[in-house]
Amino acid sequence: MQKVINTANVKNAIQALGWTQKDLAAQLGVTGQAVTNWMKGTDFPRPDKLLKLATTLKLGFSDLVQLPQAAQPVVAFRRKAGAKTKDEHVLKAMTMGALLKALVPFLSAIPQLRRQLVEPSTEYAALQDVAAQVRKSLGLGDAGVLHYEQLLSEFADNGAVVVPVMWGALQNHKNALHILLPQERVTFIFLNLDTYREDFKFWMAHELAYVFTPQLAGHEEGEDFADAFAAALLFPKELACVAYSQVAGQSKAHEAKVLQACADEHGISLNTVFQEVNRFADFQGLPALKHSALEIHKRRSMQRGKLVSETLFAPMPPEAAPYLAAAERQFHSDFFHALRRMIQEKGTGAGYVQQVMDIPMQDALALYGELTR
Repeated sequence: MQKVINTANVKNAIQALGWTQKDLAAQLGVTGQAVTNWMKGTDFPRPDKLLKLATTLKLGFSDLVQLPQAAQPVVAFRRKAGAKTKDEHVLKAMTMGALLKALVPFLSAIPQLRRQLVEPSTEYAALQDVAAQVRKSLGLGDAGVLHYEQLLSEFADNGAVVVPVMWGALQNHKNALHILLPQERVTFIFLNLDTYREDFKFWMAHELAYVFTPQLAGHEEGEDFADAFAAALLFPKELACVAYSQVAGQSKAHEAKVLQACADEHGISLNTVFQEVNRFADFQGLPALKHSALEIHKRRSMQRGKLVSETLFAPMPPEAAPYLAAAERQFHSDFFHALRRMIQEKGTGAGYVQQVMDIPMQDALALYGELTR
């Protein structure tokens, strides 16, 4: 593994504290040999130890990990509602990005000609024009249903590697993680399968927006644009116009029925339809829908369906073999093929799988066993 710990900064921090490497090892709860290996570049700390190393020495990622600024990973999170991204989350994601660099040479050929939005805008008309262009390139009409396969093809055509993961429905703060390696021009998109089906397509479209706007990844304006783009792509103004015409002047009960039918037809959430119809009405200077956002949220919460993972696998949780098969068959992911090639050529261990996927070691061992068959 390439040397990525900034040994000079670590040594200076240790000396400032009046410690030796042995003292540092004691503080971190690791062996002295482990610290020696990190300093030599023959090993790299696991994310939890890297976090503890950073907090103990009061060093940020850029100070701790020896990468040129241009080579620093760029990370963006699709957070769960109300969840906060903390420094430890960023550090872990940056660590994953640093480790993923070693995997890049084992990926299949990455397309170099890609779609890029130079001046992305959340202004309604501009956003709708961009969504229309993307839908046209995918062979969709104004009212066509956007399918998962079409989103996945856009990822592949634009240098993005999709990694389906199972991070749980509750305990993880994120539903998706976007890691851009600017120097390698590769994007890794980790999609949490333990999410509701009606939300999953939105998160995919949200991540696609980041692929089209790498300059916004990791910035608040990038999150705003990604949300707006995803909604416009999944339920554009033409569909919103039809839906509005069907509910205008009708009862509240009829409004709810029409909005839900639109959501079901397009495989998206009731909230996305509601928001886009209201945005259309506002743009046209028309009265807003009768329902409030809170009412829609409550109705949506009462009608939750299955998780994506529950749809893909039975029984749950899946064994390693069907999980890897689904990654290839359903998501056309080259991630595990690249891992297999890396393991065969470099003798990479299960610890690497655990770190780059941010999964329990037990799961990493199961995947590693299947990848080495």
